[in-house]
Amino acid sequence: MKKVLLAAMVLTLSLSAMTSCRDTKDKTEEAKETLNEAGEDLEEAAEDAADALKEAGKEAKEMGKKALDSIEKAGKETMDAAEKAIDSM
Repeated sequence: MKKVLLAAMVLTLSLSAMTSCRDTKDKTEEAKETLNEAGEDLEEAAEDAADALKEAGKEAKEMGKKALDSIEKAGKETMDAAEKAIDSM
């Protein structure tokens, strides 16, 4: 009787361990899928951020060109006004 009871206890523990291992495997697979999805989301976010920075850089470059043109025009106007002032003296 002790052997039967002992065998039943060992069988119960074995089944419990197998169930636990199966659950762990399932949880591991779920975690792996979640991490893969998170990785894909991060990659998309990084690409979006890179595109946004690239666009902002283009806009800043264009604004810089416009500002440089304005400064150059103002400088020429100032020089012309100075020359006229000198000529009128």
